[in-house]
Amino acid sequence: MTDLHRFDVLIIGSGLAGLSAALHLSATHRVAVITKRALLDGSSNWAQGGIAAVLAEGDSYASHVEDTLVAGAGLSDREATEFTVENAPAAIAWLRELGVPFSTADGELHLTREGGHSHRRIVHAADATGAAVQATLVERVKATPGIQVFEHHMLVDLITERHVGGNGERRCFGAYVLDTVRDEVVTFAARHTVLATGGAGKVYLYTTNPDTATGDGIAAAWRAGCQVANMEFIQFHPTCLYHPHAKSFLITEAVRGEGGILKLPPHLGDLGGHRFMPDHDPRAELAPRDVVARAIDFEMKKHGLDCVHLDISHQSPEFLREHFPNILARCAELGIDITQEPIPVVPAAHYTCGGVVTDLQGHTEIAGLYAVGETTCTGLHGANRLASNSLVECMVFAQAAASAIRAHQAPDTPALPLWDDSRVTDADEMVVISHNWDELRRFMWDYVGIVRTDKRLERAAHRITLLQREIHEFYAQFHVTRDLLELRNLVQVADLIVMSAMLRRESRGLHFSLDHPGMLPEAKPTILVPPGR
Repeated sequence: MTDLHRFDVLIIGSGLAGLSAALHLSATHRVAVITKRALLDGSSNWAQGGIAAVLAEGDSYASHVEDTLVAGAGLSDREATEFTVENAPAAIAWLRELGVPFSTADGELHLTREGGHSHRRIVHAADATGAAVQATLVERVKATPGIQVFEHHMLVDLITERHVGGNGERRCFGAYVLDTVRDEVVTFAARHTVLATGGAGKVYLYTTNPDTATGDGIAAAWRAGCQVANMEFIQFHPTCLYHPHAKSFLITEAVRGEGGILKLPPHLGDLGGHRFMPDHDPRAELAPRDVVARAIDFEMKKHGLDCVHLDISHQSPEFLREHFPNILARCAELGIDITQEPIPVVPAAHYTCGGVVTDLQGHTEIAGLYAVGETTCTGLHGANRLASNSLVECMVFAQAAASAIRAHQAPDTPALPLWDDSRVTDADEMVVISHNWDELRRFMWDYVGIVRTDKRLERAAHRITLLQREIHEFYAQFHVTRDLLELRNLVQVADLIVMSAMLRRESRGLHFSLDHPGMLPEAKPTILVPPGR
C-alpha cells in the first residue's frame, strides 16, 4: 500500500453529510471517503427522530423559519435558516429517489411533530430514520465507481501551506491520516478537502453520541487556522434511557411529540407521578430541548433523583409497535414494558451547535477546505438546535458544497512532505491516555454541563491547561494512536467550549449560567480566532 494517495476530493467522515457530498460529486470527481471506523459507525446512523421539511398542507417555509429562529434564541442567522428550510423538501425528494424507506400513511409520507415545531413536518422511518438513510447511502456509495472508501482511517491533521513552505494564500492540500489497521500515517493529497466528522459529544461523561464523536474536524480546523464559533452551545437531549446496561440509547423527541408525559418517580410519595413540565413552561413536554433538559436537571437535583420517568403507556400497544418499534424492543430487552410502564430517562450531551465557521456553500476561511454537518457553525442552529433540523442541514449543505466544488477549478496540489515519525517511540504508559480521557469527561460533565457558573468554568479551564501540557508532550514523543488522537482532539474541543462559555456573560439558549441568568438585549455569536492569526 502506498504512503501517498491523490484524489480530486477528500471527504473526511462517513455520516449523512459526507456520503451525500460524495454522491453529489462522484460523476465529476475522483472522491476518497475516509472514516475512522466502519462506514455505519457515525452519529447519523443513530438518529431516531427524523428530518424536518415543509411538506404538509397548512405548513409554510415562514413557519419553519420562525420555529427555528425561536429555538435558536435570537442567534440563528436568518439567511442560513431560510436557505436550509427552502432546500429541505428537495433534499427529502433526493433521498426518496435513492430508495430510503420513509414511513407512509395512506400512500403519503407520514409526518410527526417534535418539540419546538408548530406543525407536523418530521419525515421519518419509524424510530430509526438515521439507520434507514445511512444504509441506503452506504449501499449507493459502495456501488459508485467514482468513490473509494477507506475505513479505519483517522484524520491526524490537515495539510496546509505551512507544511509546504508557502507564505501566500492560506490553502488546504489534503490531510495526514492514520491507517489504524496498518498502524501507519499516510498522506492524502486533494484539491478539495471536506470535513464531515460530526460533533464532540464524547467530551462529556453522559452522551447519546457514538464513540466516534470526538470533535476531530473541529480540532483539526482550529489547528489549521480556521475560526470556530458558538462552541458554548452544547445541546443536551432531555431523554436518554437510564439503565446500567443501556449505553447512550436515545429516547426520541417524537415520543413526547406523540403524547409522552414526563413524571416524577413513584417513590416520592405524594409527588410521585406528578407531571412537572407544565410547572416549567406552558408548552410542557413540547418545549424546546434546552427548556426540557434544564427542567429535568432541576427536578433531579431538587429531589435527589437518578432519573425521571417518561410515560407513553396511554397509547395502544399497536400504536407503539408501529411508531417506536426499536424503542419498544430495546426497552423490552432490559425488562421495561413501555406499553405498561414509564421509561426511566436522564439528559445527556447530544449535539454540538457550534463548530467551524462556514458560508452557505460550506467554504471555510482556508481555500480548498470545506466543512459540512455537525462539524460546522453555519448560523442555522444559533443558541439551540430545533429538533430534526440537523439531518436536513447535512444534506442541504453537502449539496451546496458539492456545487461549489464543481464550479471551482482548484490548482494541482504541490509535492507534499510525507509523515515523519522517525524520532518518536512506542508509548510506554498507555494508561495515561485512558486516565486523562476519564478525567476530562467527568470534569466537563460536572463543570461545563447543563447549568454553569463562573467558578466551575475556571476550574475546568485550569484542568484543561494541565491536560494539554501532558498530551502535547505525549504527542511529541510517541507514535500516534487512535486513542491519543481522539484525546488530543477532545481536549482541544473542551478548551474551545470553555473559552466560549467564559466569554458569554449571559444565559441564552443552551448556555445557562447561575452567575449571569439574564439575557442581554443583543444576540451576538461567540467567534474564536486561532492564535497567530
